Amino acid sequence: MKFRIEHDTLGEMKVPAEKYWGAQTQRSKENFPIGVEGMPLEVIYAFAHLKKAAAMANEELGKLPEEKCQVIIKACQEILQGKWDEHFPLVVWQTGSGTQSNMNVNEVVARRANEIAGKEGFIHPNDDVNMSQSSNDTFPTAMHIAAYTEIEKRLMPVLKQFKKTLKQKEKSYRKVIKIGRTHLQDATPLTLGQEISGWRTMVKRSMRMIEEAQQYLLNLAIGGTAVGTGINADPSFGRRVAEQLQKQTGFPFRSSSNKFHALTSHDEIVHVHGALKALAADMMKIANDVRWLASGPRSGIGEISIPANEPGSSIMPGKVNPTQSEAMTMIAAQVFGNDATIGFAASQGNFELNVFKPVIIYNLLQSIRLLADGIRSFDERCAQGITANEEVIHQLMERSLMLVTALNPHIGYEKAASIAKLAHEKGITLKEAAIATGYVTAEQYDQWINPEKMVNL
Repeated sequence: MKFRIEHDTLGEMKVPAEKYWGAQTQRSKENFPIGVEGMPLEVIYAFAHLKKAAAMANEELGKLPEEKCQVIIKACQEILQGKWDEHFPLVVWQTGSGTQSNMNVNEVVARRANEIAGKEGFIHPNDDVNMSQSSNDTFPTAMHIAAYTEIEKRLMPVLKQFKKTLKQKEKSYRKVIKIGRTHLQDATPLTLGQEISGWRTMVKRSMRMIEEAQQYLLNLAIGGTAVGTGINADPSFGRRVAEQLQKQTGFPFRSSSNKFHALTSHDEIVHVHGALKALAADMMKIANDVRWLASGPRSGIGEISIPANEPGSSIMPGKVNPTQSEAMTMIAAQVFGNDATIGFAASQGNFELNVFKPVIIYNLLQSIRLLADGIRSFDERCAQGITANEEVIHQLMERSLMLVTALNPHIGYEKAASIAKLAHEKGITLKEAAIATGYVTAEQYDQWINPEKMVNL
């Protein structure tokens, strides 16, 4: 491998000749050989948007010459096109402010901009690409840009489609009456459509909570520089960068009203991830309901059937397992863990800076990605293929003792309970037990025990 010599304030470093990064990136690469979790590309792309916007703001302010601004913009656009992904090698487990990743972007942009300009040393990573900025305000800004973008572009479209699927199933099975279950025990009837409507509303409410929470991500730390005072930056710099980011992304980013808060607190991300955790909790419930209702096919509940996507066992022929539900529930467990990490890390803002930033954004983006991918897979490979086993549903409803609840208004709770107890002890039908007690005639039973009247259609 060929190397070139780069230098920073600590001295010279050997850098692979074909790589665009410089000395500070190389130092981080060598000093933190920890794990395999790389800095998410979503953060790198957010940085590219930010460096482009910063260059334009600095040009507006008369600080950066137009020629320098244009080559920085072009280099950033190439990063956003995914041309230089391999030049961002750093791991999450680095300095807690994300300084090395900020410098990684600065160095790559500078080197590529110099190639574009055809002038060696024309663009300096610190003096030009990082002008009016500090890692302390750029990294949290990139965190918010990346998170908001991923929620909007990756997660929300999936949730909209999943909600549509559930709405269709709700409509298809709106009149299929089944037995309800509370405490894992038989309860009064409802329709399969009504049960699915609960799932649909979970998704709808989670979407609303996420949408409300993510508005806080529009606040950007840029302009606060080192400790929030904005040293070395024009007072209007943060606002100007936010305006440029609005134009680039189409999202209404704004300069945070208090940069001291923006650098040291990540309560906004905690709030957003709380909404994601709520979604994960709902998905855990939906996935569990689906696998319980599909259990069997002959020795379980078996009220619904789910698609057979792959063989379910290496030893038991013909077995089909609820694998999409299992994947979804594991994702939910991971999101719960991510929430604990984010909550603890966000509590560690000491004085003017929180230095747990990389692990916070890594976990947040992982949750968004896993939820989006997992719900899409669950929707396409499971939910859309759910069918009702109406014969099983009818049999289980007819066998249930909880239909006796409909007799309460007519004969009272205690007499109704004695009917259910007799039917259970003797192994006879509810109707047979009701007639045997003498509390109800056959005609009255048929009139009062009507599942259609019990589900409030």
